[in-house]
Amino acid sequence: MTRSLVPHWIDGAHSTGTSSRRGDVFQPATGEVARQVVLADQPDVDLAVASAAKAAASWAESSLSQRARVLFAFRQLVDAHRDELAGIITAEHGKVLADAAGEVQRGLEVAEFACGIPHLLKGEHSEQVSRGVDAYSLRQPLGVVTGITPFNFPVMVPMWMFPVAIACGNAFVLKPSERDPSASVRLAELFTEAGLPDGVLTVLQGDAVAVNALLDHPDVAAVSFVGSTPIAKHVYSRGTANGKRVQALGGAKNHMVVLPDADIDVAADAAVSAGFGSAGERCMAISVVVAVGDVGDRLVPAIAERMATLKTGPGTEPDSQMGPLVTGAHRDKVSSYVDSGVAAGAELVVDGRGIAPTPGGFWLGPTLFDRVAPDMTIYRDEIFGPVLTVVRVPTYEAAIELVNSNPYGNGTAIFTGDGLAAREYQRRVSVGMVGINVPIPVPMSYYSFGGWKDSLFGDTHVHGMDGVRFYTRMKAITARWPRHHGVDLAMPTASQS
Repeated sequence: MTRSLVPHWIDGAHSTGTSSRRGDVFQPATGEVARQVVLADQPDVDLAVASAAKAAASWAESSLSQRARVLFAFRQLVDAHRDELAGIITAEHGKVLADAAGEVQRGLEVAEFACGIPHLLKGEHSEQVSRGVDAYSLRQPLGVVTGITPFNFPVMVPMWMFPVAIACGNAFVLKPSERDPSASVRLAELFTEAGLPDGVLTVLQGDAVAVNALLDHPDVAAVSFVGSTPIAKHVYSRGTANGKRVQALGGAKNHMVVLPDADIDVAADAAVSAGFGSAGERCMAISVVVAVGDVGDRLVPAIAERMATLKTGPGTEPDSQMGPLVTGAHRDKVSSYVDSGVAAGAELVVDGRGIAPTPGGFWLGPTLFDRVAPDMTIYRDEIFGPVLTVVRVPTYEAAIELVNSNPYGNGTAIFTGDGLAAREYQRRVSVGMVGINVPIPVPMSYYSFGGWKDSLFGDTHVHGMDGVRFYTRMKAITARWPRHHGVDLAMPTASQS
């Protein structure tokens, strides 16, 4: 996307709105300002929601077949433009093209799931619950719903939300991250090309001003959010205080437990892949390896050996495996955690500071700490960068206790050849998504994504059937067609003849 100013997408067209505020969008590999993005103020939010509300009324009346046809067409267009979308991601986020292409694929899978909406919205029916009385249920859309999405997955996370919400008959207002906003506009263009009526999908660019205005707006019925835990708490508390349905997915500190019987090569490959993919800017990244017993003596050298071969460079270069961080400020924050770990006494096995494949880029190389203690800041905080820490514990029970005592509960993994130990782990661990010899257990589109504890605020997860449930409300109907009339003040029961 070559435009110098990234606009909103309102009522089926580009719009710069009424606000004069602008935000810089960087090229992370060079540090240069690549373009600017418009930042909404209250009048822009009001305009966007009004357009969505008007569209929601007619879209809710559309047939399930019409919705499915539009979704199938959108799915085909995203598939045809996957390379273009991956390029947009890499240009503004910095992740390597292969990683960006994988992100597009995972978003595409949710669109494919939403294509089955005629089946997914089928209700329940019970005939003859009482004599001549039938009972049934159906799901109806909420109206205008909104998604507030993070910078780390500018295609995948929005597509976790809006295909399902729109398939359910809602109009969707997307507020993407202002750090990499262009992909959302391109998705909206493609959805419109697929036949989606104007106003059903809106892209509202902005910062905290737009977020709070959406949380307060009386015509917004529900809010989906993915981001850090402090902001998730804010979104949940402010949204629910305004009577909205809210699902707010927060931060993570994902642990990968490695038992002494694990295949060291498999575990080391997994730790490096899950720790440094997308420069660690993933809510499902492995940031803590829990080495049980003496396995750390074999595992840490194996991880360091693999890290030595990683190529950090611009995401557009075919041999790059890890790109830069998204902004200079974020790079400096992550680098400060490395300083903190050294000061706290952790063993710095691999130091990623000082790596600069290109001048001016937001670079920090893969970093590995060993012998990290749970009271250290590098263990407690979500670093959200290419910093992998190893905590050594004496026993399997100590590993479970460590994971369960952490305030986050997004994802976890266990590496072992012992099926009973794995089964016990999946039952006892207080985490929403568990991988067994799988380091990043992101569910497929027909399951739902979400954590526990401080990683989720709200009752439902994202996409899958939880997404359908979140974007609809249940209506129960009891019906009869009587031939006789009569007054009866008693409570009706199913036992009546």
